[in-house]
Amino acid sequence: AFGVWYLTNSTLANMAARGIQSGFGFLLQPAGFDIGESLIPYDALDPYWKAFAVGVLNTLRVAVVGIIFATLLGTVLGIGRFSANAIVRGLCYAYVELFRNVPVLLQLLMWYLLFADMLPPITEALSVGGAFFLSKNGLSFPLPVWGPGVALTLLGALAGVVAAWLYRRWAIAKFEATGQIKSLFWVPVVIVIAGALLGWIAGGAPTTWNVPKPSGFIMEGGASATPEFLAVLLGLVLYTAAFIAEVVRAGIASVVHGQVEAASSLGLTKDHAMRLVILPQALRVIVPPVTSQYLNLTKNSSLAVAVGYPDVVSIANTSLNQTGRAVECIALIMAVYLTTSLATSAFMNWYNRRAAIKER
Repeated sequence: AFGVWYLTNSTLANMAARGIQSGFGFLLQPAGFDIGESLIPYDALDPYWKAFAVGVLNTLRVAVVGIIFATLLGTVLGIGRFSANAIVRGLCYAYVELFRNVPVLLQLLMWYLLFADMLPPITEALSVGGAFFLSKNGLSFPLPVWGPGVALTLLGALAGVVAAWLYRRWAIAKFEATGQIKSLFWVPVVIVIAGALLGWIAGGAPTTWNVPKPSGFIMEGGASATPEFLAVLLGLVLYTAAFIAEVVRAGIASVVHGQVEAASSLGLTKDHAMRLVILPQALRVIVPPVTSQYLNLTKNSSLAVAVGYPDVVSIANTSLNQTGRAVECIALIMAVYLTTSLATSAFMNWYNRRAAIKER
């Protein structure tokens, strides 16, 4: 504490001696610059703190979506390394060796150049069913027109998620008590879909969609993902998934072969053995290093500035150039990544304790 106080006091004194302004008061001043994409309404006349809020939300947007897709892809690849099919094993191995040995910055630039140079212009956009469009402007896709029916559909889906979670708890308890196997995937999926369907019917079964339509050099209607966001997302997901795949492979390999033989002797199929016997034990090895990969993905999102994606680092750099508040802007960047990393670690540590096998 004394060291931090001394460094802070000395820094402020030296800045004052050189006539350099300090403090976070600039956050209340108008930013004076536009931001290409934002999850919340933003205008150039809004204060700097709102510009930073836009950058933080853009960073979280990439990090959360990237973690979800990287986990799914990495898990599939890790399990694929144990496939009985040599072609599947070879493809998974080739993917891991390719993407984890190419620097992530080069992968971001590769994907950005792909979207910026190789895709057609918006006037000749690639279309799927007249609803999805892919061009140099990014990916455009339809959205449902918001209304009471859509809200009830989402509430029904949320109720379905809760019901599916309760069903899984019951099915696992039933399996541990009696050995009777219940579906832990398809039945929960059906429950969630049924909940959403009931909410949709209760809301009047709305079918109106806001479909994007090319109009000259712009895309009207629907929603869109910019080339910068897609480049960052694809680069981080494909890169991190290669490392997660190796973590999953190591976790599965750590389970002694006797467990596999015991599952087979009970009549469990390979799929049931993997889901009910092997993966629950492998989680003890998988979760801690996967947490590190989540943190790496979040911190690697700072490389988005290389392709022009307006994350918190990009916003801070622009603010620094306009205000000269280098210490303050860097401190804000550090605080954002420290907070997100500690929150991720806390959640994963909780999950690790929950997933740990309880000794009896």
